[in-house]
Amino acid sequence: QVQLVESGGGLAQAGGSLRLSCEASGRTFSSYAMGWFRQAPGKEREFVARISVSGQSIGYSDPVKGRFTISRDNAKNTVYLQMNSLKPEDTAVYYCAAGKFVGVRYEYSYWGQGTQVTVSS
Repeated sequence: QVQLVESGGGLAQAGGSLRLSCEASGRTFSSYAMGWFRQAPGKEREFVARISVSGQSIGYSDPVKGRFTISRDNAKNTVYLQMNSLKPEDTAVYYCAAGKFVGVRYEYSYWGQGTQVTVSS
């Protein structure tokens, strides 16, 4: 079992920055790939970014590429999402997730409770 707790959300102005953190419980954090997802009101949850176990493989969705940076610190059982040049359309609840690479895709088994990010124009 992995329990995930996000923090760092809040209110930011367009063009500003926020840094989200997701701390995992347990000693198996370093064996999981980690991802960030978001869900805006009235929309489906969407992928934002992912990072492999080693941190060497990273991927981003097109809307955030070049603005967001995912990283992890396995010694601290924490994954981060640095969000720069924020836009109002980044407003959403952000979730972190832990998973494994299965076959040809990542499958996420554990999810945090989410943290609200609101970007004002």
